[in-house]
Amino acid sequence: MAWADRPRCDQLPAWGQLRALSQSLKTGYDVRAALADDPGRVPRFSQQAPEVFADLSKNWIDAGIENALFDLAEQAGMPAHRDAMFAGERINNTEQRAVLHTLLRAPAGTPQATPDLDAALAEVHATLDAMLAYAERVRADGQITDIVNIGIGGSDLGPQMVVRALDAYAAPERRLHFVSNVDGHELDAVLRRLKPESSLFLIASKTFTTAETMANARSALAWFQREGGSDVARHFAALSSNVEAARAFGITNIFGFWDWVGGRYSLWSAIGLPIAIAIGAERFRELLAGAHAMDRHFREAPLQANLPARLGLLDVWYRNFLGFTSRSIAPYHSALARLPAYLQQLEMESNGKRVDRRGGALPYGTSPVLWGEPGTNGQHAYFQMLHQGTDVVPVEFIAVREATHSLPGHQSALLANALAQAQALMQGKPDAGGHRDFPGNRPSSFLLLQQLTPRSLGALVALQEHRVFTSGSVWGINSFDQWGVELGKVLAKDIEPRLASGDASGLDASTAGLLQRLRG
Repeated sequence: MAWADRPRCDQLPAWGQLRALSQSLKTGYDVRAALADDPGRVPRFSQQAPEVFADLSKNWIDAGIENALFDLAEQAGMPAHRDAMFAGERINNTEQRAVLHTLLRAPAGTPQATPDLDAALAEVHATLDAMLAYAERVRADGQITDIVNIGIGGSDLGPQMVVRALDAYAAPERRLHFVSNVDGHELDAVLRRLKPESSLFLIASKTFTTAETMANARSALAWFQREGGSDVARHFAALSSNVEAARAFGITNIFGFWDWVGGRYSLWSAIGLPIAIAIGAERFRELLAGAHAMDRHFREAPLQANLPARLGLLDVWYRNFLGFTSRSIAPYHSALARLPAYLQQLEMESNGKRVDRRGGALPYGTSPVLWGEPGTNGQHAYFQMLHQGTDVVPVEFIAVREATHSLPGHQSALLANALAQAQALMQGKPDAGGHRDFPGNRPSSFLLLQQLTPRSLGALVALQEHRVFTSGSVWGINSFDQWGVELGKVLAKDIEPRLASGDASGLDASTAGLLQRLRG
């Protein structure tokens, strides 16, 4: 039976089994006792995947629960749905598009499922080669010192996250800036530090019509010309499929991508140009190789040894059976500071849906709320709530064994804090009494990289992509559209001229009142 024809997941036998298991678990499951009583628990709930080791043993889960989750995935058709994605079927049913971001990571000449996919892969590598050649030319241009990426959403969050994460591999003589907010303060703060003759602007918009991006692009162009810049073709490039509009802007260096590349999955495409300029072509290919290794793992490993699937199913367990509505991301590496924001978009734009693939309202929850900050900063802020708050919030620790700096003592202190926080959440201090009482038994996962390299980061990001696919597939939703971002855009187009005219006709009383107050 095709994935689209399957019953809703709450109508499947495994769902009822999991509901029964959750009821018995709520009466007294204690992960501390589970670890103490079962010497095989840690190896059973630990796994090495490409570049990423995971310890899931501190979670509220046992072998019976996980086996029932595997059954749920099979009954919901998740493996078949995954295979359909890799085969290029149009699984984005509301937009009638294939979902082929994994093709962006496949090595040239890798045999595909169809001749059309073989041709698409050849196009991918032709564009990749051209984009990387341009990146190397920019890196060799001694006059260009500042690169400004102007985009929003996936055209900003992905490249920004990766550039910061891989700063240790970047050329120090070149500065990368990211502008996304239509609030002019952000662009102005960047422009005040630039000179037109040493700046390169990358305009990242698939359609070259994105309102916020184009407002910033026009302002950047006006600044460039006002400050004496004249060679737009040399100092502007476009990451867009709208070649005509980019050329009308004065841009000749244009790198496109395809409608099967969603914004939050686009850092592997031409949208990754700022990454390639920062770390170079060879290391950009290493980033792709790490992601491809995780793609193969997700596609080929059985569910019982498939780390993205195990994480995605754990998310379903927590969201639907234990009622945990959020997950905190705690990367213990300062270079991963933007990872929580990146994962927010990946998870919540993909799976923040209230209807199933057929458009019917869902009677169960979908995406959790993702939030977080790098440790150890979070320990001195929101970790108070994680330890002693009234809500149970699963935490995902992400640590890196080897540092890229040589400062003595820092890395051991950092890793000790990561281990201690996970231990403290689990063990607690339940006998202290009163304000000093820590209930403990708070669940967490621990992801560990040997080093933070282009390859390991690529694998980590692909792991999270496939985890989101897994939970969305089980929930029976389309994880690859984002209609929820459209309504506000439409209304903003109506309201903006009203700020000038004062026309409040047809507006609700609150919006009309605020509009008049903003007009002064």
